[in-house]
Amino acid sequence: MTVEEAAAMMTQIKSSIRNAQSTLLQDAIGAASLMVMLVVGLHLPGLV
Repeated sequence: MTVEEAAAMMTQIKSSIRNAQSTLLQDAIGAASLMVMLVVGLHLPGLV
């Protein structure tokens, strides 16, 4: 990977984050809720 390709990739990542900034919090909450459901689901057999 050349320096130009790396710079272009970083520019694209920054642009994507800037454009999706309004949904980043919602995505983080969704990911956290999925992790909670996974942990609860894995512990359910031990509770029964």
